[in-house]
Amino acid sequence: MVPIGVLVSGRGSNLEAILDAVDKKYILKGDVRVVISNKPGVGALDIARKHHVQCVVLDDKGVRKLDAEYDRKTMATLESHGVTPKDGLIALAGYFRILSPQFVEKYHNRIMNVHPALLPSFPGLDAQKRALEHGVKIAGATIHFVAKEVDAGPIILQGHVPVRDDDTVDTLSERILREEHRLYPEAIRLFTEGRLRIEGRRVMLAV
Repeated sequence: MVPIGVLVSGRGSNLEAILDAVDKKYILKGDVRVVISNKPGVGALDIARKHHVQCVVLDDKGVRKLDAEYDRKTMATLESHGVTPKDGLIALAGYFRILSPQFVEKYHNRIMNVHPALLPSFPGLDAQKRALEHGVKIAGATIHFVAKEVDAGPIILQGHVPVRDDDTVDTLSERILREEHRLYPEAIRLFTEGRLRIEGRRVMLAV
């Protein structure tokens, strides 16, 4: 059983998709041990409690954006719940902090993130807005391993979402979010079943 820690900052819709997949036995070989939030009182904490998953709040108010000491506290919390660099998995589910290089290196290829665009296009913030402004016909979502550079790690899964002529940022974002909810549990399932193999920048799927 792969111990999983989920880092959150907001409403927690991707967290709920992951926990639903565990509860419904779609993810059989992964166990969400802890949900860590850098913000108190967010919806993701209520979702974790509803699913009887332990929550920890490490309030980052006043902490600088890249802070190795804050990340050391986060890593210590993960390890205290069994989510170790040797056999654990970390899922970033709407986590609004950039991880320090030390964090990424320690959990090398054991941190996943979701991004609302077809990487390497539109990394960073406001991806849906920039996709619309650019006039793309296909948008989507990407699940990837986390690297030291933002949104630059090996791609695990992608799903496409057609862009409609009457789309707004909100309508496009809503459809992309539904695709995120489909892809993230699938990526975690494949990881926990030992079916992902990384070769350079490519993530290969073992049958």
